[in-house]
Amino acid sequence: MSKTLDPVTLAILNGRLEQIADEMDATLYRSAFNPIIAEARDACHGLYHAETGATLVQGTRGLPIFVGAMAFAVKAVIDKVKKDGDELAPGDTYLFNDPYAGGTHLNDFRLVRPVFRDGELYCWIASVGHWLDIGGNVPGGFNAKATESFQEGVRIPPVKLIANGVMNRDLIDILAANSRVPASNYGDLNGQLNALDLGEKRLADVLEAYGDDIVAAAFEAFSDRAEAMMREAVRALPDGVYTFEDYLDNDGITADKLTIALDLTISGDEMTLDFSRSSAPCAGPLNIAYSTAAACCYVALKHVFTAVPANAGCLRPITFNIPETTLLGVKPPKPVGGYTETILRVIGVVFGALAKADPALATAGPFGTINALSVAGYRDDGSRYVMFSFFGGGLGGNPESDGLNHANNPISMATIPPAEILEASYPVKFTQWALRPDSAGAGRHRGGVGAVYELETMTDADVFLLGERGIYPPLGVAGGGDAALNRFVWETDAGERSPELASKIADVRVRPGQKVRIESPGGGGFGDPKTREPEKVARDVRLGFVSREAARETYGVVLDDKGDVDPTETRNLREGAAA
Repeated sequence: MSKTLDPVTLAILNGRLEQIADEMDATLYRSAFNPIIAEARDACHGLYHAETGATLVQGTRGLPIFVGAMAFAVKAVIDKVKKDGDELAPGDTYLFNDPYAGGTHLNDFRLVRPVFRDGELYCWIASVGHWLDIGGNVPGGFNAKATESFQEGVRIPPVKLIANGVMNRDLIDILAANSRVPASNYGDLNGQLNALDLGEKRLADVLEAYGDDIVAAAFEAFSDRAEAMMREAVRALPDGVYTFEDYLDNDGITADKLTIALDLTISGDEMTLDFSRSSAPCAGPLNIAYSTAAACCYVALKHVFTAVPANAGCLRPITFNIPETTLLGVKPPKPVGGYTETILRVIGVVFGALAKADPALATAGPFGTINALSVAGYRDDGSRYVMFSFFGGGLGGNPESDGLNHANNPISMATIPPAEILEASYPVKFTQWALRPDSAGAGRHRGGVGAVYELETMTDADVFLLGERGIYPPLGVAGGGDAALNRFVWETDAGERSPELASKIADVRVRPGQKVRIESPGGGGFGDPKTREPEKVARDVRLGFVSREAARETYGVVLDDKGDVDPTETRNLREGAAA
C-alpha cells in the first residue's frame, strides 16, 4: 500500500502529522500548572498503532525517553481492553502511572485515548506529563531511601478516567487525596485532556483531507523507511561484540556500586543489546522496568543515528536482552523512583559500546545526573508547597568540538526551569546560578562546564536530593580527562554538610536563610589535553572555565600577567612533559 504514495505526499503528511504532536505538546506546556511541564517541558504526545501500540508519529519537542516508553504504555492499555472485554467508545480515556506497565516512575501520568473512524478503531493518541506530587514518603516523589514502590507514591494501573463521555469523579477524588498539591495535579490533568482533544481534532482534519487509507499507508511507509535506514546504519558498522561498563555510585541504601554492563553485537544489519551482566535488582530506587530500559536504548540510538526517523520501525533490527535478574528489568514492588539516574547510565554505555565499534562515534561522558532536588514546606499563609526541579551540567567533548556548557542530559528535550520561575512559584531565593570552574574534563576538546546552583529557603523546609556522579565521574575518552564529581552541600548551625552516600539524601531540614548548594559535574574530555591549542586554553581561563593552575598543570599552558599565552614557557613545559 505504501508504494502507491509519491514522495511529495509522504513529505507533506509527515510534516502535518508531526505538527499534530508538536501542537499537543505546546497546548500542554501553555496550560500546565507545574513548572516541570510548563517550563521544563517534561511531557510528550504521539500517535500509536491501533493493534500493537507501536509508535507511529512523535513530535519534535516531546521528551524522548517518554516517546520510547509510550509504545509500551499504549500496549498496556490494549492488553487491558482485551483482557477485560471493555467496550470502547469515542472519547474514552485511560489514565495510569504504573512504571512496570509502560511507565517510567510514579510521577509520570499517561492518558491514552482510542481514535475511531466510521465506528472502527483507527489508532491511539496519548499524552504523558510529570505531575508534581503523588504521595509517598517524600514530597515530590524522589525518595532516595525507598525500598518499595509503596514508599514512592500512589500506583494507578490503567483505568478508565472517561467512559462514554463521563468523567470518573471518584478517581479524581482518589488522586487528589493522595497528593500534597492536588490543585497542581488537577491543572496538569486538564492540560493533558485538552491536548488530547486538540490532537484528535487535528488528526480528523488530516484524515478528512487525505482519506483514512492514504494516511494509514503513510504510517506504514514511515515505519518501513525508518527500518531500512536503521538497517543501513547498523550494516555500516563492523561485525563483532563490543562491551562497555559504567557505574552508579550506590542505591541510596548501601554504599555498594551498581554496574551497568552492555555486550553489543553487530551481525550484518542487526544489533543485539545484551545487559545480562548488569547488577542484580537493588534495594533502593535505582531500578528500572524493562520498558524503561528499552526506551533508553531507543534514545541512545536516535542520538547516534540522527537521520533515522523516530518511530517503531527503527527498532525492528534491534534485539534486547534485559533479564529480570538485573536492575534494568524489575517487577513490582521494587522501587524505581530514581530511574532518571539509571537511564542516563544505560544511554552512556550504549554510546560507549558503539564508539568501540566506530571510534568516529566516540563522545566523552556527559555529566550524567539530573540532581533531582525537592524542597517542601508551608508558606506564610499556611498553604503547602512542593518545589521540584532538575539541574544541568556539562556534556562530553567529541572528535569535532568541546562539549556544551550548562546543558541538559541526553535523555530529553527538556529545559532547566529558570530561576525566576522557581522563585516566583515557591518561597525560595537563588543566591548562585553560575558556571563551575574546573569542572570539565580536560582534553584536546574539553568537556562542557558544569554549574553551581545555590538557594536559600524563606521558610522552614525539608530538602531531598536524588543524584549521581558523586563517586564515579563522567569519563573522558581518547586520552581525555574525567570531569569533576557531583557535590551537594547544605548549611547547618555547625557549618556545611554533605551526604554520606555522595549525592543522595532524604532527611535534611533547613531554617529560613540556610542555603543548599549543588555543584554539578562537567563533561568528560576528548583527546590529550596537552594537544589543545594554547589560545583556546587562554580563552577558557579568561572566561573562568579553567583556572590558571589547571591551565598550567593539566594543559601545559603558561599565561603571562595579562592572561596571554607565554609561547616559550608553554613550549618548554609541554616538551618537558612529553619527555
